[in-house]
Amino acid sequence: MQAAPLPPRIIEKSLVSDRVVIDTVVSKYADHCPLYRQSAILERDSGVELSRQTLDGWVMRVGEFLVPLAEALRQELLRGSYLQADETPVGVQMHDGNGSNHLAYLWQYGRPHGAVVFDFRMGRGREGPKHFLGNFDGLLQSDGYAVYDSVGGPKMVHACCWSHAKRKFVEAVKLHPQDAEAVGIVRLIDELFAIDAEARAANLDHAARHVLRSKKAPPLLEKIKAAVTAARATSLPASALAKAANYTLALWPKLTRFLEYPELELSNNLAENSMRPVALGRKNWITSAASKPDPKSPPSSLSSKPADG
Repeated sequence: MQAAPLPPRIIEKSLVSDRVVIDTVVSKYADHCPLYRQSAILERDSGVELSRQTLDGWVMRVGEFLVPLAEALRQELLRGSYLQADETPVGVQMHDGNGSNHLAYLWQYGRPHGAVVFDFRMGRGREGPKHFLGNFDGLLQSDGYAVYDSVGGPKMVHACCWSHAKRKFVEAVKLHPQDAEAVGIVRLIDELFAIDAEARAANLDHAARHVLRSKKAPPLLEKIKAAVTAARATSLPASALAKAANYTLALWPKLTRFLEYPELELSNNLAENSMRPVALGRKNWITSAASKPDPKSPPSSLSSKPADG
């Protein structure tokens, strides 16, 4: 008598089902529930004792399976003509005895309304985007962080984000709400965004939006540049307004590239939006880990891992 072979499983020769492993990963990354808390919930609700180290092994195993998928998504992105990029810090536990977390980064690369890939790096240097982008020759949109220069292929075009520029003037307004120059610049940038809002309301495609931009944006950009230049000339060099003006004028060619490329968005807000789950999870990880460490689970044997456990 012979038994049919068992179907492949995520954790071979284990009592744990694939459903439990998948639920653990979903709870960690979609519901932002750290592993030490999942371990406590299992013991409380089911009487099952599973250490955080065991759950961590499941997560790492699923990660190994997903590496080829992530690479396939990366190749798909690089075959396109337009990418948005951003990065966010994430704490990593280092087993070097100093008791402090290392500041690592998750780099995000995505196509607007399309695929998104996160690339984990231990630092914020140029090596990360240089490795990920390879010889990418399309449009790359980001903030003004200098590492995005000198990456990609020889024909890559770097564009910048109007939301980041506006944000710096908004910070100046928060410090000095009665500053007419800063308030005026924010209003002018809002008018620029209103052009794209009009295009969205009319359900225009990129070509039609480009026609609308070409008609309305150039005179508005002249007003913005004149106002920003005047603000820089009349502000103290160390003031928030002067810093905002310097940032904007230094990136002006990259901020105005949307006039040349119809598919280019005014901002990389879509990239930032994809970072929100990371920011929410990171906040939960830091708060919960600091308030209630897991006394039963020893540190992972890995050289480094996300600080949420």
